[in-house]
Amino acid sequence: MVVREKFEEELRELQNRLIELGNFSADALTRSLEALENQDIELALKIIEDDSKANILEEEINDFAILLIAKQSPVAVDLRRIIVAIKIANDIERIADFGVNIAKSAIRIGKEPLVKPIEHIKEMHKLTLEMLSLSLESFGEEDLSKAKKIAEMDDQVDDLYGQTIRELLKLNQENPSYTAQITQLSFICRYLERAADHTTNIAENVFYLVKGKRYDLNN
Repeated sequence: MVVREKFEEELRELQNRLIELGNFSADALTRSLEALENQDIELALKIIEDDSKANILEEEINDFAILLIAKQSPVAVDLRRIIVAIKIANDIERIADFGVNIAKSAIRIGKEPLVKPIEHIKEMHKLTLEMLSLSLESFGEEDLSKAKKIAEMDDQVDDLYGQTIRELLKLNQENPSYTAQITQLSFICRYLERAADHTTNIAENVFYLVKGKRYDLNN
């Protein structure tokens, strides 16, 4: 196999590992909301227990990327592709961490009846998962239109976050006895909002990969 073909194969392997980490993080987010909605403490504990896998996958991606740089001495867009992969791996791992944080909040809420329907939280969650999937597609395809769409979806998450926090604060004023649970639900909203921000970071890195310069998609 010629050198370039081997290098392309290794770049595909790097991308596949990112997808594996992305799928793991998406699963952590999915299960964490399920744990909250069903008040499933055992599931929440399992999410926390499984978190070490995300750290291991990120470390493996970083090691593989560094090895590629050492072996191939890539330049220009190839070097950017590897550097971007390292940055994206960090963002994806952080998303998995937010899944763990949601699971911890679900444990703190426990079996106490939820003080309000969590429809807005579920909508934020759905948007965040869609953004994560789209961000990985945009990286794999180097598709700027998909990367731009992520920034637009992030605005929707921000709007839902603001609306939900206002509703929770109002509910807390009316029912101070709910403060502990409302605090945890507010944290969950924040975790989802931050997870969405990390998918926007991925989109920004796709722009850097393709264009060779930084773009701030959060403004």
